[in-house]
Amino acid sequence: MDRRLKEIIIDIIIAYILDLIFGDPYCMPHPIRFVGSLIRKTEKLLRKGEKKWPLKFIKNEKRRERLCGGVLWVITIGVTVGTVYLILGICKYINIYLFHIVNIYFIYSSLASTCLAFEGKKIFKSLDKKDLEKSRINVSYIVGRETSNLNEEEIIKATVETVAENTVDGIISPLFYIIIGGMFGVAAPMAYMYKAINTLDSMVGYKNEKYMNYGFVSAKIDDLANYIPARLTAIFMIIASFILRLDYKNCIKIVKRDRRNHKSPNCAYPESAISGALGIKLGGTHVYFGKVVPKPTIGEELRKPCNNDIITTIKVMYLTSFIALVVFTGISFFAYKL
Repeated sequence: MDRRLKEIIIDIIIAYILDLIFGDPYCMPHPIRFVGSLIRKTEKLLRKGEKKWPLKFIKNEKRRERLCGGVLWVITIGVTVGTVYLILGICKYINIYLFHIVNIYFIYSSLASTCLAFEGKKIFKSLDKKDLEKSRINVSYIVGRETSNLNEEEIIKATVETVAENTVDGIISPLFYIIIGGMFGVAAPMAYMYKAINTLDSMVGYKNEKYMNYGFVSAKIDDLANYIPARLTAIFMIIASFILRLDYKNCIKIVKRDRRNHKSPNCAYPESAISGALGIKLGGTHVYFGKVVPKPTIGEELRKPCNNDIITTIKVMYLTSFIALVVFTGISFFAYKL
């Protein structure tokens, strides 16, 4: 194996282990906060200049907003990737060991397995104590739907769905782009290219009046970025279900049948995998921002959801991420050999 690729893979493995151990310490400023701040400030400037020259010549409001949304995307991705690349370049010029330390930090901060598990366990613990009100508050931090009237079963389903869905954009997708970038010596910049894409979608990719056109580009590119990782996640979850002695046969069945039962082209893949593995029904109609949003269901109700389903989903998430790491690093090794 090429020495540079070997060093990058070692950096990735160390970063992965650090995420397992520490997660995202709340006392440390996360790089994504700066990306979020960049998005807010850039959007504000673009909205101020939306009806000024040269944009004022675009009379169609829909086209003008989509153009501004595209400019927002380009600026955010360009500044984010450029900044990470520049910082690493300066570190490499100063000292190769400093480069690896900073490279590991950027990769580590792009992964979210322990953070995701922590949020899920908080809900598990509050439900275990029969504190429904606290459980509703805890679940409100990780879902977009209204949670004030959710019952215990709905809270469990919401948590399971969110952990499964975020296994893609919080772990598998970053790993996917980290490995691709690592083969060309740009693992961390590729990681933050994806994180910026995902952050843009989470901030402006809403289908409401304010962002329907402004977030169009961000939402579509996020769908594209997660297209392959989401499908790989379903495959890895099937393998994880087999290893954990869950119902992997039903997992395969539900993925094949319900993988498109979602408005997103990607979300139903991990959700159908975990639904099949657990034997519970997910999805359905929910309330978002005071509006009832009908959604198709995923899976079959072979039994009622229970609180332990949250812990089982977290176990599947961890094992899925490990399988992905092994597969991705293995592919990069063989790809280099070819």
